[in-house]
Amino acid sequence: MRSKLFVPGSRPELFAKALAGPADALSLDLEDAVAESRKAEARVAVRGLLEGMPGGHGKTLIVRVNAMDTAHFAEDVAAVVRPGLHILNLPKPGSVEGVRAASAAIARAEKANGVTTPVGLMLNIESPQALHDAGALAQADPRVVGLQLGLADLFEPIGVNRRETAAIQQAMFRVRMAAGQAGVFAYDSVFANIQDPEGFSAEASLSRRMGFMGKSCIHPSQVALANDAFRPTEAEIAHAVKVVEAARQADRDGVGAYVVDGQMIDVPFVVRARAIVAMARQLELLPA
Repeated sequence: MRSKLFVPGSRPELFAKALAGPADALSLDLEDAVAESRKAEARVAVRGLLEGMPGGHGKTLIVRVNAMDTAHFAEDVAAVVRPGLHILNLPKPGSVEGVRAASAAIARAEKANGVTTPVGLMLNIESPQALHDAGALAQADPRVVGLQLGLADLFEPIGVNRRETAAIQQAMFRVRMAAGQAGVFAYDSVFANIQDPEGFSAEASLSRRMGFMGKSCIHPSQVALANDAFRPTEAEIAHAVKVVEAARQADRDGVGAYVVDGQMIDVPFVVRARAIVAMARQLELLPA
C-alpha cells in the first residue's frame, strides 16, 4: 500500500477512474471531503460502490467515516461495512474506550451485513492528545491494523508550521514507534500543495526512511510520486537478496552473525531484508 488516494464519497463519477488508476489503495471519504449537506448522499454512493464492487480490482479499499462524536458515525459504519471493505479509517479517536466502541460498532455491522472477513481499523493520529496516547490507541483492540498521521489537523490549530521539518520528523517518529510497539503499520499524512511535487516527494522519502508503509494522496498526480518513493531501489533489492541468501546459509552453518557487503548482519537486518524481498516480489521486480 505505497499510495492511498482519497476520493470524495460525494463524487461517484470519480469512482471508476480511481479504481482503474495506479493507486495501491483508495480511501473513500465521508468526512472532510464531503460537505455537511451531502453526508447522507455520499454514504449512499459509497455503499452502492461496495455492494456492486467487481472482484479482481487488486486495490485495498478503505472508507474514512465521520468521527464518533458526530451524528453520522453510526449510520456511516452500518452503511459501509460490507463484503469487500478492507479497512475502516477512524478520524479523531478520543480514547482507548472509544476505539473499542468503534470496533464493537464494526462487529455489529459485520454481523448485520453478512461480512465474514473482519474489517480492519486504521486510527488517525491528528491531535496532540492522540499523539501522546498513540501507543495505547494502537493496542486498544485487535481490530487495529494501522495508525495514520494527520499533520494538518495536528499542527495547524496549535500554530506549528506544516512544513517545519523538525516537527514533522518528531511526529513521524512517535507514530512509527507507537505502531511498531503494537505490531501495526504506520501510514503517512496527505500533502496539501498539489503544485509542489518536489515537496511531496521529499516528505514521502522522509516517511519511508522513518519506516512508514506509504503516503496518502489528495490528487491523482501525487500517486506516481508516492509509488516511486516507496518502491525499493535496485540496490536495496540486490542487497536484500544477498542478506536473505546469507541468512539461509548461516542457519545451515549455525552462525549467528555474518558480513554482507562489508556490513555485520544479524536478525534485525534479516527481518528488513525479507520485507524488501517480499515487496519486490509483490511488485514483480523479482521472480516469485
